[in-house]
Amino acid sequence: MKPYKKIIILLNLVLVVFLFNFSVWKKEKVLAEGNLVLLQLAPVDPRSLMQGDYMELRYDFGITEAMRTPAAKRGFCVIKTDANKVGTAVRFQTGPTPLHRGEQLLRYHRSEFEIYLGAESYFFEEGTAESFTNARYGGLRVDDKGNSILVGLYDEQYRLIVPGKEK
Repeated sequence: MKPYKKIIILLNLVLVVFLFNFSVWKKEKVLAEGNLVLLQLAPVDPRSLMQGDYMELRYDFGITEAMRTPAAKRGFCVIKTDANKVGTAVRFQTGPTPLHRGEQLLRYHRSEFEIYLGAESYFFEEGTAESFTNARYGGLRVDDKGNSILVGLYDEQYRLIVPGKEK
Protein backbone atom coordinates (compact mmCIF):
# COMPACT_ATOMS: atom_id res chain seq x y z
CA MET A 1 0.00 0.00 0.00
CA LYS A 2 1.33 3.41 -0.92
CA PRO A 3 2.15 5.76 2.00
CA TYR A 4 -0.32 8.47 0.97
CA LYS A 5 -3.17 5.92 1.01
CA LYS A 6 -2.39 5.08 4.63
CA ILE A 7 -2.49 8.78 5.49
CA ILE A 8 -5.85 9.21 3.72
CA ILE A 9 -7.29 6.19 5.53
CA LEU A 10 -6.00 7.47 8.87
CA LEU A 11 -7.43 10.97 8.24
CA ASN A 12 -10.81 9.47 7.32
CA LEU A 13 -10.80 7.40 10.48
CA VAL A 14 -9.97 10.46 12.60
CA LEU A 15 -12.76 12.40 10.88
CA VAL A 16 -15.34 9.65 11.51
CA VAL A 17 -14.36 9.36 15.17
CA PHE A 18 -14.51 13.15 15.55
CA LEU A 19 -17.96 13.40 13.92
CA PHE A 20 -19.31 10.54 16.03
CA ASN A 21 -18.01 12.10 19.26
CA PHE A 22 -19.35 15.52 18.25
CA SER A 23 -22.80 14.01 17.68
CA VAL A 24 -22.71 12.32 21.09
CA TRP A 25 -21.57 15.58 22.72
CA LYS A 26 -24.48 17.49 21.14
CA LYS A 27 -27.02 14.95 22.42
CA GLU A 28 -25.46 14.95 25.89
CA LYS A 29 -25.74 18.74 25.91
CA VAL A 30 -29.46 18.55 25.04
CA LEU A 31 -29.97 16.02 27.85
CA ALA A 32 -28.13 18.18 30.37
CA GLU A 33 -29.39 21.63 29.39
CA GLY A 34 -32.65 21.06 27.50
CA ASN A 35 -36.04 22.00 28.89
CA LEU A 36 -38.37 19.16 29.81
CA VAL A 37 -41.52 19.16 27.69
CA LEU A 38 -44.31 16.61 28.14
CA LEU A 39 -46.36 15.77 25.05
CA GLN A 40 -49.64 13.93 25.40
CA LEU A 41 -49.54 10.42 23.94
CA ALA A 42 -51.86 8.41 21.79
CA PRO A 43 -49.95 5.06 22.05
CA VAL A 44 -50.14 2.09 19.69
CA ASP A 45 -49.48 -1.65 20.30
CA PRO A 46 -46.15 -2.16 22.14
CA ARG A 47 -44.88 -5.37 20.52
CA SER A 48 -42.28 -6.28 17.94
CA LEU A 49 -40.87 -9.78 17.48
CA MET A 50 -37.68 -8.51 15.82
CA GLN A 51 -36.98 -5.50 18.03
CA GLY A 52 -38.28 -6.63 21.43
CA ASP A 53 -40.75 -4.74 23.57
CA TYR A 54 -41.41 -1.17 22.61
CA MET A 55 -44.17 1.35 22.42
CA GLU A 56 -44.79 3.14 19.16
CA LEU A 57 -45.60 6.73 20.08
CA ARG A 58 -48.08 9.10 18.52
CA TYR A 59 -48.48 12.54 19.99
CA ASP A 60 -51.76 14.32 20.54
CA PHE A 61 -50.64 17.78 21.60
CA GLY A 62 -53.15 20.12 20.09
CA ILE A 63 -52.47 19.95 16.37
CA THR A 64 -55.71 21.14 14.81
CA GLU A 65 -56.98 19.93 11.47
CA ALA A 66 -55.97 23.27 9.95
CA MET A 67 -52.40 22.68 11.19
CA ARG A 68 -52.34 18.99 10.19
CA THR A 69 -50.40 19.51 6.96
CA PRO A 70 -47.64 22.08 7.37
CA ALA A 71 -46.36 23.53 4.11
CA ALA A 72 -42.73 22.52 4.59
CA LYS A 73 -41.42 18.96 4.81
CA ARG A 74 -39.09 20.09 7.62
CA GLY A 75 -39.32 22.94 10.03
CA PHE A 76 -40.37 23.88 13.53
CA CYS A 77 -43.50 23.26 15.55
CA VAL A 78 -43.89 26.12 17.98
CA ILE A 79 -45.27 24.96 21.34
CA LYS A 80 -46.30 26.53 24.61
CA THR A 81 -46.03 24.68 27.90
CA ASP A 82 -48.29 24.96 30.92
CA ALA A 83 -47.37 24.84 34.61
CA ASN A 84 -47.00 21.04 34.42
CA LYS A 85 -44.65 21.35 31.40
CA VAL A 86 -47.29 19.87 29.07
CA GLY A 87 -46.75 21.22 25.55
CA THR A 88 -49.46 22.36 23.17
CA ALA A 89 -48.88 23.14 19.50
CA VAL A 90 -49.30 26.78 18.52
CA ARG A 91 -48.20 26.81 14.87
CA PHE A 92 -45.74 25.44 12.33
CA GLN A 93 -43.04 27.57 10.75
CA THR A 94 -40.08 26.98 8.46
CA GLY A 95 -37.49 28.96 10.42
CA PRO A 96 -36.64 29.47 14.09
CA THR A 97 -38.22 32.94 14.13
CA PRO A 98 -40.59 34.50 15.03
CA LEU A 99 -40.72 33.16 18.55
CA HIS A 100 -42.86 34.94 21.12
CA ARG A 101 -42.56 34.97 24.90
CA GLY A 102 -43.33 31.58 26.45
CA GLU A 103 -42.98 29.70 23.14
CA GLN A 104 -40.48 26.98 22.37
CA LEU A 105 -39.27 25.35 19.17
CA LEU A 106 -39.56 21.66 18.38
CA ARG A 107 -38.08 20.39 15.09
CA TYR A 108 -40.31 18.23 12.92
CA HIS A 109 -40.31 16.48 9.59
CA ARG A 110 -43.33 15.12 7.85
CA SER A 111 -44.31 12.40 5.46
CA GLU A 112 -47.45 12.48 3.37
CA PHE A 113 -49.63 11.50 6.34
CA GLU A 114 -47.68 11.94 9.58
CA ILE A 115 -45.72 14.58 11.47
CA TYR A 116 -42.60 13.22 13.17
CA LEU A 117 -40.70 14.75 16.05
CA GLY A 118 -37.86 12.23 16.02
CA ALA A 119 -39.06 10.29 19.06
CA GLU A 120 -41.65 7.85 17.75
CA SER A 121 -40.56 4.69 19.58
CA TYR A 122 -39.83 3.96 23.21
CA PHE A 123 -37.98 0.70 23.88
CA PHE A 124 -38.17 -0.94 27.28
CA GLU A 125 -36.90 -4.05 28.97
CA GLU A 126 -38.73 -7.27 28.21
CA GLY A 127 -41.37 -8.06 30.79
CA THR A 128 -41.91 -4.45 31.89
CA ALA A 129 -44.66 -3.58 29.37
CA GLU A 130 -47.29 -3.55 32.14
CA SER A 131 -45.52 -0.62 33.82
CA PHE A 132 -46.07 1.55 30.76
CA THR A 133 -49.81 0.96 30.32
CA ASN A 134 -50.49 4.15 32.30
CA ALA A 135 -48.18 6.28 30.15
CA ARG A 136 -49.94 9.51 29.21
CA TYR A 137 -47.01 11.73 28.21
CA GLY A 138 -43.73 11.43 26.38
CA GLY A 139 -41.01 13.45 28.09
CA LEU A 140 -38.60 15.20 25.75
CA ARG A 141 -35.60 17.35 26.55
CA VAL A 142 -35.60 20.21 24.05
CA ASP A 143 -32.84 22.76 23.46
CA ASP A 144 -33.27 26.32 22.21
CA LYS A 145 -32.69 25.21 18.60
CA GLY A 146 -35.60 22.76 18.69
CA ASN A 147 -33.51 19.58 18.96
CA SER A 148 -35.17 17.00 21.18
CA ILE A 149 -34.41 13.68 22.84
CA LEU A 150 -37.02 11.37 24.35
CA VAL A 151 -36.06 10.84 28.01
CA GLY A 152 -38.96 8.75 29.27
CA LEU A 153 -42.68 8.21 29.63
CA TYR A 154 -44.76 9.95 32.28
CA ASP A 155 -48.06 9.05 33.95
CA GLU A 156 -51.20 11.19 34.44
CA GLN A 157 -49.65 12.79 37.57
CA TYR A 158 -46.65 13.94 35.45
CA ARG A 159 -44.29 11.45 37.14
CA LEU A 160 -41.57 9.58 35.27
CA ILE A 161 -42.46 5.90 34.94
CA VAL A 162 -39.69 3.68 36.29
CA PRO A 163 -40.48 -0.07 36.02
CA GLY A 164 -40.52 -1.81 39.39
CA LYS A 165 -41.04 1.45 41.31
CA GLU A 166 -44.79 1.86 40.83
CA LYS A 167 -46.96 2.66 43.81
